Amino acid sequence: MIAKGAVRLDLDHYLEALVRKPGAFPGSTALEQARSAGKFTPVHDAWWDQAKKIHGERDGTRALIEVLLLGRHLPHEHVVAGLAAALRAGALTADAVALEARKAAQAETEPGPRADHLASGKLPATVTSLNEWRLAHLPPDTRPLPSVPPYDQLLRRRRDSGGDHREGEAQ
Repeated sequence: MIAKGAVRLDLDHYLEALVRKPGAFPGSTALEQARSAGKFTPVHDAWWDQAKKIHGERDGTRALIEVLLLGRHLPHEHVVAGLAAALRAGALTADAVALEARKAAQAETEPGPRADHLASGKLPATVTSLNEWRLAHLPPDTRPLPSVPPYDQLLRRRRDSGGDHREGEAQ
């Protein structure tokens, strides 16, 4: 900082502590500085407001902090696009935002209609579960279906040897 005694706090440095104490987040200096720097956008605020309505003050704030932690692995603009898409779909979990942010990142590298939506800032509200997304990206399973005849042979052997008696009965 140029001015004597001036302080600039990076919100990212405090996220782990804020997850444990989410009540300290709303009035924090780091949050105000992130807002004034444009890193905490109106989209963040809108998603946070809805998350607090659905999950309660503490859990909604904790979910937002988990979303902010995504910024360590994904570019800021993709996280914001993920927040916007998840908000439109009413998906107020950090996992939904992560999925939508990854879709935005993928759309940026793949040509097509989704890339056009990303460029215009209007992503369609399509949220799928993380499991569905992972399954859709797995290679096809080329293994043969399992066969049960060997097990049928074991059952026949058990019946032939008189193994179908009940325990505790006299023989």
